[in-house]
Formats: sequence, C-alpha cells, structure tokens
Amino acid sequence: MKLGCQSGPTTEEHFAFFARYGVRNCSASPIIADPSRLYPTVDELESLLDMAGRHGVSVDMVDSVLLQSTHVDRERNPAIVLGQSPQRDRDIEAFQVLIKNCAAAGIPAVKYNMSILGVLRSGHVPGRGDTQYTAWRLADAQPDPPLTRAGIVNAEAFWERITYFLDRVVPVAAEYKVRLACHPQDPGVPSSGYQGVDRVLGTVEGLKHFISIRENPYHGLNFCQGTIAEDLAAPKVEIFDVIRYFGQRKKIFNVHFRNIRGHRDDFVETFPDDGDIDLVQAVQVYREVGYDGMLMPDHVPLVPAKSRRQDYAYNYGSISPVADGHFESFAFAYGYIRGLIQSASLV
Repeated sequence: MKLGCQSGPTTEEHFAFFARYGVRNCSASPIIADPSRLYPTVDELESLLDMAGRHGVSVDMVDSVLLQSTHVDRERNPAIVLGQSPQRDRDIEAFQVLIKNCAAAGIPAVKYNMSILGVLRSGHVPGRGDTQYTAWRLADAQPDPPLTRAGIVNAEAFWERITYFLDRVVPVAAEYKVRLACHPQDPGVPSSGYQGVDRVLGTVEGLKHFISIRENPYHGLNFCQGTIAEDLAAPKVEIFDVIRYFGQRKKIFNVHFRNIRGHRDDFVETFPDDGDIDLVQAVQVYREVGYDGMLMPDHVPLVPAKSRRQDYAYNYGSISPVADGHFESFAFAYGYIRGLIQSASLV
C-alpha cells in the first residue's frame, strides 16, 4: 500500500508540499490549455508527469473535466448524468480520448463520479480542539428541497444513464489497460430520493450491481471508505466485510481513507483517529485482500479562520489555492496513514 493524496492544485508548489510530507503517489488534475477541450493531450499529461517527477512524486491516477463531484446545477458539462443525447455521446467520446491519452502517457487509472447532487452536507459541528467537522443529518436537511435541472431521476433512469456510459467506456479501458475508478455517491439518501434523485450508488448493494455491469478487471471503484461508512447502519461493525467483498474481487482501485462518527443519515467527518472506524483493523483488512494501491486522506477537518486566508477554500478533499503553508489537517492525516501502513507491514 502507498500513502497518496488527491488535493490540489496541480502546481510545483503543491507537489513540493507532497514531497515534504512523504507523499510519493498521487491522483492529479491535468492542466488543459484550451478550456473548451474536455480532455488533456498526451503532451499535457506528460508535462504533468514531468512536474511530479521533479519532486519524486508518481501520478498514479488522474481525474476528468467530465463527471466531477459537482452539483448538477453548477456543472458545466452535465450531459452524461442528465442522459442528454447527442451531447452525452460527444462527452463520452472525450472521455474515451482521455483513456487513450492516459495509456499513451503511461498513467494507469482515471477516477470519476456519476453524481447529480454532488456532496450533500447539512453544516458543521465543533471538532477536536478548535477545528470544524462537516456533518450530514438528514433530519436537519431541507425537508422539501427544490428539484435540480435534472428533474425526477428514479433508479431505473439513473441505471440507464450509468449503463449507457459503461457500455461505451469500459471496452476502451480494457483495450488500453487503464483502470476506471468510480466514486460512490456521497452520501446515500432514502430510496424515495432527495431533490428528486434516487442515488443508486449510495448503497453497498448498488455498488455491487454497479461492478457487475460490463464486468471487467479495468472497471471498479474509487473506494471512498468514508462514504461507504456513511451508507451503513453500523459502520464500525460492517465496513470490514464491505472492504473484503470488493477487495477480494479486485475492484478497489483507490481508497479515500477517512473516518466518520455516526451512521447512515447522521454522521460527522472526523480526523482519522477520532471516528468510529478502527483504522488499524481497516488497514489490516486491505492487506489481507492484497490491496496495493493508494490510501489517501479526504474531507479533512477545517482549521480555524485565524490560521488561514479567506481564499483557503475547503473543497471536499482539495485545497485551492495553496495558502500560507497551512495544511495542518492534511499533514496530520499523512503521518497517521503512513504509520498505519508501516505498522501493517510488521504484522
């Protein structure tokens, strides 16, 4: 297993930050010169690799301009999740080009989301010391939220859109040997939906069905342990068998290794050592199933305002821009995860 990270932006300064704290593997965002182009060129991907390499960092995965974890009402390129042909076909073609270009540049994986609602949260609560933890309490959420521009999206409609996408990209991924890692929908909501959307990838059963569609070694999960814990009634008991299920089937391509306190419909996101999940046991289970990819922090707690500039923007796993070197929460998580990986290797 490797200590990894997906925080940004993709700059020399941020790669230096990774190197400073021992992060040698990462998921990164290619810089695309033409904002109208929905994929990076091979040259742009190679420039990204060169930048990382100057700091001793390996780019093991990239994201896509398409299929971000953005609420659909703010998303610039929503056609795939909205099922809007012919634009979704053009967008899928761009995603196929991304896969081919990653293969040409030597980048082995792409991560993506099939999200309409983005990341749902209801607010913040006091965390350890003077930090703030992000929370989701369904009971506190807007009781009758307005529909998005997607309108009503029931399970049947969402599965059609997911299947339409997978039918067209998984064969390309298999041909070019680039793994596609899909993030679960964060968090799950009742089957009646939220803002009119049934989040079919917000349950473990939904994820099991997802990996069965176009089953292939290059089709799997950006396994967000935090999100999956959020989707369980008793996460501190159930999460280990979920890791085993997907890990034994080699469907875990990347791990967002974070902790929560609570359970489905009512949780807060904590420091890694301040939640309900026994992360020592979790690392041992990843080792048990033969997982050898990245464990990366995600959704780290907010530091107090006096320690950061106003433009120090927390963006669900990313910090942009680099602000005064105040990355205490990420740095703490790096050290904690590295220690767990090292301790697991001694068992």
